[in-house]
Amino acid sequence: MTIRQESLQAVSAIRAQLEACIFGKTEEIQLLLTAVLAGGHVLIEDVPGTGKTQLVKAVAKTMDGQFRRIQCNPDLLPSDITGVSIFHPKEDRFIFRPGPIMTNIMLADEINRATTKTQSALLEAMEERHVTVDGETHPLPHPFMLIATQNPIDFEGTYMLPEAQLDRFMMKMTLGYPDEETEKRLIFSQHQGQLIDSVQSVTDMKEIGLIQSEVRQVHMDLVVGDYLVHIIRKTRDHSASMLGASPRASMALMTASKAHAFIQGRDYVMPDDVKYLAPYVLAHRVLIRPEARMNGMTPHALIQSVLEQVNVPIRLER
Repeated sequence: MTIRQESLQAVSAIRAQLEACIFGKTEEIQLLLTAVLAGGHVLIEDVPGTGKTQLVKAVAKTMDGQFRRIQCNPDLLPSDITGVSIFHPKEDRFIFRPGPIMTNIMLADEINRATTKTQSALLEAMEERHVTVDGETHPLPHPFMLIATQNPIDFEGTYMLPEAQLDRFMMKMTLGYPDEETEKRLIFSQHQGQLIDSVQSVTDMKEIGLIQSEVRQVHMDLVVGDYLVHIIRKTRDHSASMLGASPRASMALMTASKAHAFIQGRDYVMPDDVKYLAPYVLAHRVLIRPEARMNGMTPHALIQSVLEQVNVPIRLER
């Protein structure tokens, strides 16, 4: 395939706009863009005030996409997300009132504060790209992406995300605190007002949909595919693993690797794409055995151990 220059220019323009308002987060911006172009959902786990909401709003603004935000809490009902059917007396029929899920980019803020019943309402939307209300199916806008945030240190009034839902997030990432120089720059930029106000739309969701189609056509050599599958299977066989990565994880890692290669201007996937993205795509999908967890093993450490054990292919056949 030949990558359209218009696509690369659009991606470059989006990155430039985001880096102009989110300081010092070049890698995190690239990861989020990778998920956008791969058509995947993202879970951002971080402490309050690190710019999670600002980043998501800026992404939606650069793409001129519909953006909705819901603040999750224990009182939130599934219908508050999906919408409801209301009887219209004059027309003598039920009319569907769409919820905030009917958008291009949806931010579910502090998703772990919503009850498990409400969280499960998102599963159908995340996987099938439609919602069912009162037995009637309603397709979501295309493209659609869910970005959820959660606080890693606040346990009171929170609910653990079920494994089935975690498995539907293509990536899990953090933003972290800025370094000293970046924080100074952030402070002294506030006299200009909210930086997100200066973000401009540089493309639209139709173009993003076309780029997502291009990403799916990026070539993955059989050798690289074997490397990817060996990594996935090793997460299941690892001595510290109680639950390894699923076949859905294989598909997510493949698509994300294609998107990462595309952002680098390549029409083929390299083993380094797979290796780089593996911790972000796989760590939240594995469960550690209790005895291994007591010895200090973490999901990220397990993935790093897997990557060290699986040989990286040297020669590719294109």
